[in-house]
Amino acid sequence: MSINLQKGDRFNLTKEAPGLVKVGVGLGWDANASNTGSKFDLDASVFMIDANGKLPADGFFVYFGNLNSPDGAVKHTGDNLTGDGDGDDEAILIDLSKLDSRITEIPAVVTIYDAAARKQNFGMVNNAFIRLYNVETKAEICRYDLSEDFSRETAVEFARLYKKDGEWRFKAVAQGRNDGLNGFLQMFK
Repeated sequence: MSINLQKGDRFNLTKEAPGLVKVGVGLGWDANASNTGSKFDLDASVFMIDANGKLPADGFFVYFGNLNSPDGAVKHTGDNLTGDGDGDDEAILIDLSKLDSRITEIPAVVTIYDAAARKQNFGMVNNAFIRLYNVETKAEICRYDLSEDFSRETAVEFARLYKKDGEWRFKAVAQGRNDGLNGFLQMFK
């Protein structure tokens, strides 16, 4: 049974899904009809950060241009250029047993590709969600439907997987930025 989360809610994966090793992060969205003249291309990314809140190396930023982390623990399944269809538009697979020991947090973000030039923002996006699921059984564990209106933002941290007291937890974040993917890169480098 899946749990629906609200902004700020936390979920203890270690306690609520004991034995879970391979977790999928599915992200989905629908673009509103707009008159920007360009199609929407939303991109999911994760930053594998250490206790200092920084990437240990560039390869720990996993996105459409770097589909695998250097430790082999995180795999991006590929870039969806349209967001068409039902279900997950992009997915990131995480094997908790393979994570580099320095990694303590994994923020999951979604950005609009070339948003400034295309005059697009998250206020033009509907039905955005992030969900965690068991990769082996495909069973959904928890889900967060993004309901905030981000009328200026071009990037949103949807959620964060983090380790606390030796246990993996998940937090629904919904923190928007208007400086796109570059803002997150600067924050975590």
